[in-house]
Amino acid sequence: MTSEKAAKAKVCAIVGAGDYIGSAIARRFAREGYIVVAGRRGADKLKPLCEEIEEAGGTLVARSLDARSEEAVDEFIGAAAGLGVLSVVIFNVGGNVNFPIADTTERVFRKVWQMACYGGFLTGRAAARVMLKQGSGSIFFTGATASKRGGAGYGAFASAKFGLRGLTQAMARELGPENIHVAHLVIDSAVDTKWVRQLITERAGEEGLAQTPLLEPASIAETYWMLHNQPKDCWTHEMDVRPNNENF
Repeated sequence: MTSEKAAKAKVCAIVGAGDYIGSAIARRFAREGYIVVAGRRGADKLKPLCEEIEEAGGTLVARSLDARSEEAVDEFIGAAAGLGVLSVVIFNVGGNVNFPIADTTERVFRKVWQMACYGGFLTGRAAARVMLKQGSGSIFFTGATASKRGGAGYGAFASAKFGLRGLTQAMARELGPENIHVAHLVIDSAVDTKWVRQLITERAGEEGLAQTPLLEPASIAETYWMLHNQPKDCWTHEMDVRPNNENF
């Protein structure tokens, strides 16, 4: 890539590029000509996605990344910014665990907070430092039902997601006037993944699975694409998404 092309290239960086939501986001932005820089533990797991996107004419750069490491996140975002204009950064790390509070170990609580909240701070800060200099960009965070209410057994997960939501609110107020769009997507539904389908089937059988509302990863990716393209006089800060037949 020539320096002129690199200067014009739009880059989408994904922290937490898992097999479902993260991969769907990568496909959606790559389809629009963005260079997608995808980070997850074990870049080798991204090889099939990389081949798929490249066969479709897109570009995906796979990177191994520990979102809990300040040095690693700063290096990841810096490398992404070096490929062009860092147009959008999406933090998509989960950490969903369920333990009764009496059985929640210090290690579990700390690791979930590091993944789902602290990692979001590291990612958001690194993205903001780049985007403040270039004068534009989008920073999006994937939230969950637990971002708004803590359910029984979800003390660790909810506290981390509550924290991530608070971080997003503060960043949106601070960075909006600087032409940086910060938004939080509350995924208020089970997402259609292999693990979720297996879990539902074990608990309720095939009939229960057929009756359970599931949110498609591709639909979540489409929502992120829409948020990124909103005019700045009508930015969404937070959006709840769920299937039409989800009880809420």
